[in-house]
Amino acid sequence: MPLPPAPTKRAALLSTDVLDAPARSPSKAARKTDNADSGRKPPVLDLFDNRTVTAGGGDHPVAYKGKEPPRPGRTGEDSYEKESISLPQPALKPKKTRRIGPAKLFVLDTNVLMHDPMCLFRFEEHDIFLPMIVLEELDGHKKGMTEVARNARQTSRTLDALAGAQGADIGKGLKLDTTGHPEAGGCLFFQTKPLDYTLPMSLPQGKADNQILGVVEALRKEYAPREVVLVSKDINMRVKARALGLATDDYQNDKTLEDGDLLYAGSLALPADFWTRQSKTIESWQQGSHTFYRITGPIVASLLINQFVFFEAPGEPPLYARVTEIRAKTAVLKTLKDYNHLKNAVWGVTTRNREQNFAMNLLMDPEVDFVTLAGTAGTGKTLMALASGLTQVLDDRRYTEIIMTRATVSVGEDIGFLPGTEEEKMGPWMGALDDNLEVLGKTDSGSGEWGRAATNELIRSRIKVKSMNFMRGRTFLNKYVIIDEAQNLTPKQMKTLITRAGPGTKIICMGNLAQIDTPYLTEGSSGMTFAVDRFKGWPHGGHITLARGERSRLADFASEVL
Repeated sequence: MPLPPAPTKRAALLSTDVLDAPARSPSKAARKTDNADSGRKPPVLDLFDNRTVTAGGGDHPVAYKGKEPPRPGRTGEDSYEKESISLPQPALKPKKTRRIGPAKLFVLDTNVLMHDPMCLFRFEEHDIFLPMIVLEELDGHKKGMTEVARNARQTSRTLDALAGAQGADIGKGLKLDTTGHPEAGGCLFFQTKPLDYTLPMSLPQGKADNQILGVVEALRKEYAPREVVLVSKDINMRVKARALGLATDDYQNDKTLEDGDLLYAGSLALPADFWTRQSKTIESWQQGSHTFYRITGPIVASLLINQFVFFEAPGEPPLYARVTEIRAKTAVLKTLKDYNHLKNAVWGVTTRNREQNFAMNLLMDPEVDFVTLAGTAGTGKTLMALASGLTQVLDDRRYTEIIMTRATVSVGEDIGFLPGTEEEKMGPWMGALDDNLEVLGKTDSGSGEWGRAATNELIRSRIKVKSMNFMRGRTFLNKYVIIDEAQNLTPKQMKTLITRAGPGTKIICMGNLAQIDTPYLTEGSSGMTFAVDRFKGWPHGGHITLARGERSRLADFASEVL
């Protein structure tokens, strides 16, 4: 059959007698069109003859074969049609999946949901099962204003949102990624029917923990060989589960660190051959009273911004510096101000060891907005924080006042309600403040009794003691905020306090991770550990772990042997 005639003008229609002509290949049609329109083809089309152009910024390349891509504002006869030609695509690499083995089925205890209401989305591709008794216990704990009650209500709202999502079917399982959590790839299952299980007669059948253990036993038989794991924060619950031969585990997602020994210390000892190995690549210059060193070498990879480094070797001058800049494989070190010397005393207080000097450099630096101090009892955390705060409030006028707060968690039995105003109620909790103010008040020995009394009155007027319970919604402007006993805070409480900081505010968190009094908190899950780990390397934050106690020889010995 003869080929249909070429159109005489642009956009002309074929006659009806040639509509039944067999289809031609795209390449021949393109060449025919090229010949017909060669006289009117704009010169710019030569740029597109032998190259590919990505259309619309997409990922699939499109070749323009003898056609000009449409331009904005050109319609009708002046527009050219885009023709897609398939091009060989490079082989796509398959995406890496997190799944290593078959997905597990995790049965959550009630205390996990009340500990972390977002725990439903922390199990990656694995599925979650909630026994009916867990929902009953959640309902029983939702009343009140405590942290547990708030978490129970939040969990209930999350479950309601999952059940109310479009296309949700409780019988087949609720997709956990339907409410904006793409990291959760599993499903949530509820107990919708009675399960058949048998527990030892020594376990009371009516107790909630034992009913959950029975559900785990029934699921293990029903879903064998799939692994069914009970997740609980209750140690006794996990012990009973192991005694029954059930797989169980603690909820690990709330732990910032597995081991407290892995906590960022804030300082690093330089190797003994630091000067000999780095001598050819060190630049140094003087700026004011500080000396700067630009170093390169393998040690740079282990440094962080605002980390302290020190070099001490017999017969060689010591080096105490702070990392101020890291670029690629180079780092800049800045020598420190020596607060061990009496001429640099802060409110009459001089530091007594290396780590205290590091801490004072952070406390007195206006560019550092957040400081965390960790250490055992007697290392001088509160004294240094108060001394630097008083100097910057009363002498330098850098901040308007000192705000001090702490977690009101008692060591022993609670003594009940305390009378008075907010500051009077916080008085018994602030014994450390009074003790340290007494020490700081004695540093000014030349003003006499009347002068010391006036100074103490002035100091008291600039220090405000606030309760942590009323911090929600507040904003601190140009304040020096001290958070004492920060190891007793949860990560959520720590976030609430730190986000109160407004322009010009500095926050100091102090605590001893070996003295946690809050139930269900450990060194790995404490809010202080959480803050230290998240803020390390931030240019306006710093941390130092104080190693040596300076309170008394009795306190130091007790910290070691008791």
